[in-house]
Amino acid sequence: MHVLFLPKWYPGRKDPQLGDFLRKQGIAVAQHARVSVLCALPVQEAERAYEQELEEADGLWELRVYYRASTHALKPLRKVLNLLRYWRAMEQGWQRLLAERGLPQVLHVHILVRPALFAWRKGARHGIPYLISEQSSEYLDGTYAGKGRLFHALNRGLFRRAAGITAVSAWLGDALVRLDLCRSYAVVPNVVPGLERALPPAGTPGHYLMVADLVDRTKNVSGVLRALAQASNHNTALQLRIIGDGPDRAQLEGLCDALGLRERVRFLGRLPNSAVLDHMAGAFAVIINSNVETFSVVTGEALAQGKPVIATRCGGPIAFLTPANGLLIPVGDEAALKQAMLQLVEQAGMYLPDTIRASVSERFSYAAVGTAFMKEYQHILHRDA
Repeated sequence: MHVLFLPKWYPGRKDPQLGDFLRKQGIAVAQHARVSVLCALPVQEAERAYEQELEEADGLWELRVYYRASTHALKPLRKVLNLLRYWRAMEQGWQRLLAERGLPQVLHVHILVRPALFAWRKGARHGIPYLISEQSSEYLDGTYAGKGRLFHALNRGLFRRAAGITAVSAWLGDALVRLDLCRSYAVVPNVVPGLERALPPAGTPGHYLMVADLVDRTKNVSGVLRALAQASNHNTALQLRIIGDGPDRAQLEGLCDALGLRERVRFLGRLPNSAVLDHMAGAFAVIINSNVETFSVVTGEALAQGKPVIATRCGGPIAFLTPANGLLIPVGDEAALKQAMLQLVEQAGMYLPDTIRASVSERFSYAAVGTAFMKEYQHILHRDA
């Protein structure tokens, strides 16, 4: 079977981490099928437009076509120009795909809207079904609901023409149903990396880690800092390492100074995934204090390294956490977070690394995700036969 991935987000020269979880899903499917990837990615005005970049690695044939993003001052015109440039880039990539790989049997869209428009057009012309896999938090945080009727109608049309729908979590899938975008869906999670690594020993109690984009309205890193300041009045051994970067870094570092946490908190910046897993291996536990998460790969990575997790009931982490591998707290509740940080230290001996890893190893491996997607492909192909 030849499957074409059409992702909205994908690692590229501008951001090698963007959509890396989608690439891992492609690697999972490549264990069972021929997988091609076609994506159009924006570049700055000074860079070459419609430049193609082909890589073949990890079982994937990956074609990136870079288009020059418009910076026009008028937003509506800018959007139209960027859509046209995106479409031209995708058409160029499609022609190369046909010449080098042949016609795919399934078009697999990852995240609306542009890739789904392209899949609908090509699918209708060549008689190829398309599957939509959704991961975006905009269906949970009010962003989608705040958009106009025309946008909603376009999304409903693309969803309803799809041969199948998957969501990365039931939390997100139920939101798609509530928004009248689909009537049913299958849950296919992201791959949790790190399961192939040797299981590290338990870390020093009180040595916490966060891995998050430093966008405070989403990840609520400031809430963790305030909770840490309060918890440190009861346990002076508490420490926090923060991996990630973003627009709110300077503000958060200033908050650290204001709370007197400079000796307890270190900002490590953005790191490659292998380095993230190295830091997790040495940590005691990981904190997820987000306001919304559709899946939370970080939660899965931490559990794969045998580390307990404190997470808010923000969506994705709910599917991972049990009393044996961590604690769930309400969203935005700094008092509950403070108490959870202290409780986890007091009960550190309850959290066994091998038990924690076992909680994710069967559901979130490459094999499990690849098999789940193959089941969806077979279903839609047999239905359309």
